Amino acid sequence: MKEYKKRVVDQLLEDKLEAKGAVLIEGPKWCGKTTTALQVAKSTIRMDEPSKRENYIRMSEIDSGRLLVGDVPRLIDEWQIAPKIWDAVRYEVDCRGEEGQFILTGSSVPIETKEITHSGAGRFTWLTMRTMSLYESGESSGEVSLAELFDSPERICGENRHDIDSLAYLICRGGWPHAIGMKEKAALSQAEDYYAAVVKSDINRADGVNKNPERVKRLMRSYARHQGIQIANTMIRDDIAANDSESINEDTVLSYINALKKIFVIEDMPAWNPNLRSKTSIRSSDTRYYADPSIASAALGIGPRDLVNDLNTFGLLFETLCVRDLRVYADSLGGEVLHYRDKSGLECDTVIHLKNGTYGLAEIKLGGDKLIEEGAANLKALASKIDTTKMKAPAFMMIIIGVGDFAYRREDGIYIVPIGCLKN
Repeated sequence: MKEYKKRVVDQLLEDKLEAKGAVLIEGPKWCGKTTTALQVAKSTIRMDEPSKRENYIRMSEIDSGRLLVGDVPRLIDEWQIAPKIWDAVRYEVDCRGEEGQFILTGSSVPIETKEITHSGAGRFTWLTMRTMSLYESGESSGEVSLAELFDSPERICGENRHDIDSLAYLICRGGWPHAIGMKEKAALSQAEDYYAAVVKSDINRADGVNKNPERVKRLMRSYARHQGIQIANTMIRDDIAANDSESINEDTVLSYINALKKIFVIEDMPAWNPNLRSKTSIRSSDTRYYADPSIASAALGIGPRDLVNDLNTFGLLFETLCVRDLRVYADSLGGEVLHYRDKSGLECDTVIHLKNGTYGLAEIKLGGDKLIEEGAANLKALASKIDTTKMKAPAFMMIIIGVGDFAYRREDGIYIVPIGCLKN
């Protein structure tokens, strides 16, 4: 058995167990939810165990409480197989009146939500888990801390050990825990297998509706081509229709996208709405992202060498990798990752916003002096628009790069940070 690699959510899980009776860990299949939960669970029941699955489902119909007996925290893995467990857990938490009783894990939202009669408010807390960041997988030195950037340090330092070839590999391999440490061919196949499972079966389980696998492939390929872009569903529909012998409407596209969101394949990014000095119209559409960059490369049917030969696609998927890592790191700070774009075309790839109103602006660039200068100009332009009489000025401005030797602070105060140096 592989040695457990510590995850950023480890501490978050402990904190949440101290605060609520039950914790629901959600996230993509294979991202490590069960393994992480097992580090703290004192007893476990796996609802998808083949030899017991049907018995567990029947028991959940007859007496769900029997499935909850065991040392606490008790892990109920793939709980959504028997949705009535939700209300049973809620009731048991009420009766016991103690925190840290149950951990529920699952890779999809249950179809039969009518079987859940209570929201779980006050008894449950939610924890989103993602695939591994580079720091978690040991592929970022962690010399630059996102938390410490909020204190605006005068100096940062860090050395990047990644070149364009290793970055291309990390994008296509993704952050799947099982792939970490494997030989290249086997490691790359993990994302391909994940993609195949989504197309053939997982997307259908999300809403109980059988979908055309070829259309799923076309939609996922279109999504992959538009990573980091605010694109309407109508444009995705047109993109799919260009290679589809039958017509497809916008409602069908939306149903496919919603199904992928339910199984945590897609995680779009909402817009940030700051107070501005001018009455600039802010675009409020979500930016399209997969939960992991390797899903995009698998959907496109490309590998590391293909990315190196197509730097435009490389840049888009590199952004997806950086957004994944920023989300992992921001979660540990109680923050969220948003984007900004206004009608003038001014945009900022990511805004890391904390609950106390503090925020940092970050552009993502593969590398090169020209792209870095473009990113710096964008950051300064946005910062100058913010009305600091109504909200705080940005705590920091940062350009995350892929290729570049060092992390450093420029004379204008903007931090240049290779993704291979960043941590939470």
